[in-house]
Amino acid sequence: MSDTIEKVKCLIIGSGPAGYTAAIYAARANMNPVLYQGQQPGGQLTTTNEVENFPGYPEGITGPEMMVQLQAQAQRFNADIRDGWVTKVDFSGQVHKVWINGEKEIHADTVIISTGASAKYLGLESEQHYLKMGGGVSACAVCDGFFYRNQEVVIVGAGDSACEEAHYLSKMCKKVTMLVRTDKFRASRIMEERVRKTENIDILVNTSTVEVLGDGQVVTAVKVKNSVTGEEKEIPATGFFVAIGHKPNTDIFADFIDLDETGYIKNVPGTSKTNVAGVFVAGDAADHVYRQAITAAGTGCMAALDAERYLASKE
Repeated sequence: MSDTIEKVKCLIIGSGPAGYTAAIYAARANMNPVLYQGQQPGGQLTTTNEVENFPGYPEGITGPEMMVQLQAQAQRFNADIRDGWVTKVDFSGQVHKVWINGEKEIHADTVIISTGASAKYLGLESEQHYLKMGGGVSACAVCDGFFYRNQEVVIVGAGDSACEEAHYLSKMCKKVTMLVRTDKFRASRIMEERVRKTENIDILVNTSTVEVLGDGQVVTAVKVKNSVTGEEKEIPATGFFVAIGHKPNTDIFADFIDLDETGYIKNVPGTSKTNVAGVFVAGDAADHVYRQAITAAGTGCMAALDAERYLASKE
């Protein structure tokens, strides 16, 4: 084996609640985990201003602060947390080979994939501005809907997830305006009927977003355009929710790991196991249903325990 190749017992790819929790459990089990944080250390939660639904934080906590605490907890048990991201893998043999930053080669007995999924956004400059400001743009109604209680919000999307999130928001917001780009929903009939029957959801078809308006700090309205009439108007709103889907960060594993039709990693039901022995998955890279910090952390625990049992079976 070359001197440039590092041998590790447990390699964790990606951070966030799933990766850091896996690191905590793996470190306490004396697996000496090495974790590479990826291109967005801390994951999606670092873009969330306030987290109030994670148990143990009665006063709430910011997403970045929570990730700093989870990292520190993992490091307390001597987990090796590193900068860098995976650029290539080879899971074709008994040795799991991983390359970091296109240079460093690691051979791992076990691998835990916790690369997450990235929310899709419209790409508008104004949208990205208020997203970074934490001033009213969100891709998770369940995470952030509470902050808009008794307010008016706008949501973009036409699929099942968009309908589900619009319905969720309708329970706490005064008014929800739903923007559908074409004249048809992509959602199932039952989900479409649910939002159509909800009194405080106003559905605008053939309508796209022109600009997210605000005072520079927070959102105050959304400018929209009807693609049939060409009419533009402003909709007063304090929140702008984007529900046009997520893309799992799993492309690099496609040659070796079984993915579903949208790119999420397939795991053995009830476990974190993938189709490759010794390779496990945690968090949003496999979860297209819940996508919550608490569920990601739970699967991080599962992956570490599954990896520990796999190693024990090899002794």
